[in-house]
Amino acid sequence: MGQKELEIITFGESMVLFSPDAKGPLRHIHHFMKSVAGAESNVAIALARLGHKVGWFSRLGDDEFGRYIEFMIRGEGIDVSRVKKDGDHQTGLLFKELFEHVNPNVYYYRKQSAASYLNAKDLDAEYIKKCKILHVTGITAAISKSAREAVFEAIKIAKESGVLVSFDPNIRLKLWTIEEARETLLKLCSLADILFPGKEEGELLLNENYTDAIIERFHDMGPKIIALKLGKEGCIVSDGTSKTWVKGYSVDHIEDTVGAGDGFAAGFLSSYLKGHDVVTCGDYANGVGAMATLVRGDSEGFPTLEQLLAFTNKIKHIER
Repeated sequence: MGQKELEIITFGESMVLFSPDAKGPLRHIHHFMKSVAGAESNVAIALARLGHKVGWFSRLGDDEFGRYIEFMIRGEGIDVSRVKKDGDHQTGLLFKELFEHVNPNVYYYRKQSAASYLNAKDLDAEYIKKCKILHVTGITAAISKSAREAVFEAIKIAKESGVLVSFDPNIRLKLWTIEEARETLLKLCSLADILFPGKEEGELLLNENYTDAIIERFHDMGPKIIALKLGKEGCIVSDGTSKTWVKGYSVDHIEDTVGAGDGFAAGFLSSYLKGHDVVTCGDYANGVGAMATLVRGDSEGFPTLEQLLAFTNKIKHIER
């Protein structure tokens, strides 16, 4: 895949995910399903399924788990030509633990993982300059100082080249305190062109409870477009001149909420690349986010464009 063909580039840690085949404490679980987890690769996979040409990179351990991640992401049609192999550090792992509540417990084994050694020297500036949108998340900024420096350097390259910057704060308090997160994430928010905060993230970062005030304060920092995620209620989208609530899609039975926010970002960016207005972008985002919850796994529920249009009643689905 040629560099000029890429619409969106993203980067960050992906890990091998082990999901239990039954509910209960992990000490009583004996069988797991293996898959790939990672916010940025989730966004890349969702965009690729929607028909976009996407690049993703990271540092992966030169081990079987690293080879598995690269194999799976490449299999989605994503360019992985800038992935770095690290023979000195291992690929990160995580385990889910399921109980009756929808959100699973998550246990990470990522300390000193290969991805945590990601640094600015791993960036290919020419690669970044030739895409339309660079998508980054706060998770990469949280995993290590060198990875954080890589995020800021990638944004600098993008901005100097007229590449739009898309940012999802993705606060992970298992990686850093809210005080540490707030300082860095607010800086990153100020550098974004398109911002995807959740309402709770806005409250944490800004100490503000009102949605209108959250959106206005984020706009004051610099982002031109904001899509404030409201979970099952949908989202509020704003282009700086008007704010619109876009109703979410109801789901009868939620299997797994992980990956819904990444799907939301991908749906929005897909619609944006098609030239749609922000309300339509919000509708696409809600649709992909809702569909992500229908299937177990972080990325398994992401739809093709035809499936999304059928789910959102834009086209009629012919079953047989």
